[in-house]
This record gives sequence, C-alpha cells and structure tokens, in this order.
Amino acid sequence: MQRCAVYLMIFGWQIFCPILAAWGQGVDVSAAIAIHAAQSSRDPSKEKTSDASGVVVWLSPLQKVLEPRPAASAHPPYRLMQKDKQFIPHLLIVPTGTSVEFPNADPFFHNVFSLFNGKRFDLGLYESGSSRSVRFDREGVSYIFCNIHPEMGAVVLALSTPFYAVSGPDGAIVIHGVPSGSYSLNVWSERAKPLEPEGLPREIQISSTATNLGIIQMKATVSARGNHKNKFGEPYRDMPGKPY
Repeated sequence: MQRCAVYLMIFGWQIFCPILAAWGQGVDVSAAIAIHAAQSSRDPSKEKTSDASGVVVWLSPLQKVLEPRPAASAHPPYRLMQKDKQFIPHLLIVPTGTSVEFPNADPFFHNVFSLFNGKRFDLGLYESGSSRSVRFDREGVSYIFCNIHPEMGAVVLALSTPFYAVSGPDGAIVIHGVPSGSYSLNVWSERAKPLEPEGLPREIQISSTATNLGIIQMKATVSARGNHKNKFGEPYRDMPGKPY
C-alpha cells in the first residue's frame, strides 16, 4: 500500500496520518454509562442512579502517528467564564496545548487557581471586566477553584485526541467519525469511578463498521469539589461584611 502524508482537521485537532487507508471517513462508536450507588447492601450493579450525565469517554489512537495538536484558527477561544459566582461552563474539554481564558464577568474580584493533578496555577486577584489565561500543556484533569468563593468549582480536561463524547442524563455516549484502528479506551467522571478500575484504560479495536462498546459500569463517589481547601491549603473563612 502506498504511504502518504495526510492532515485531518477534526473538532479543532490537527492529526498527521502516515497511512491514508488507516484513517478513512470514520464510524460511530457508542456506549452506555451506568452509575451505581456508592454504598449498598445488595449487588451494586443492580442499583443504578437516575442521572448518568457528565461522564467523559475518549479514544486515544495507538497507531504511530504524530501527537495531535490544536489548530490555532480551527476553534474560537476557549473560555471559562466567572459569572454569578459560578464557572461557565462547569466542564470544559480542550486539546492539549490550548490556552484557556478566564474572564471575570462579576462586579467583584476573583482569584482562580488549581493545585490538584493536571495544570497547577494561581492567577491571583483580578477585577471585574479583566481576564487572564492559562495554557494547559499536558493531558489531564485540572480542578479549578476560586480562592475567595468556596462554592465556585469547575473542571478543565485536556485531551490529546479529538475522539471523545460526554454522556447526557440517560448515559448515552456516541463518538463520531472514528477511523479504523487500535485505541485506548479511557473514562473519567467528577462524581463516579469505574466499578472495575483494573479494566480501564483498555485497548479496543475499531473496524470499518459502527461499534457498540456496551455498558460501562461506574460507582458514585464524592466529588473533589466537596471539601476543598483554599490555595494555601487552609479551610475557607467566613468574612463578616464581605461585599461579594
């Protein structure tokens, strides 16, 4: 088979493919997420929760290709807005190497930081109407907080693949346009973990026809946002008379 050099633009990622036949038009890869109660005296696999949303499933190509990288003009700027003491959106998925803007749309100061696994940073205090940015230069999960408002929390997930999907309340997952080949199947959720974590990530094979991965079983957990501390590793303190 004749080798070739082809660049694919998919969802803002630019991927170099050494063999054209290995990266055809692509197929749909589907799955279903089932989240079970954290504690149960019965079989947890039979006690599903009603909401299976917010679970990210992604496929990392195992073929020897150049590392996917973001295309500068293929997507509008990625933003995590601060508005009404919330981060909007709560979950933001970006290509690895992307810069994310953190505009402050509230009429008071914020101090955005992340000290968990992923990207570690502290943007310091900045006022209403201003914005700062962070480059998420390696793949992983970053939990984002505000040092002033403990109720604020968000997640930035940097991925080195364009092949991902986020589940809705019914747990349905569909990843579109996946070329044939070998992939590593990965799953992440802020409020659940795989029921059998030793089974993930795992290698899967995608053919030229649509693939259903079946049901991915997960167990509910406590979110990392639960009792987080401020950027100094201390509990948040109430400030009487605080105007914000």
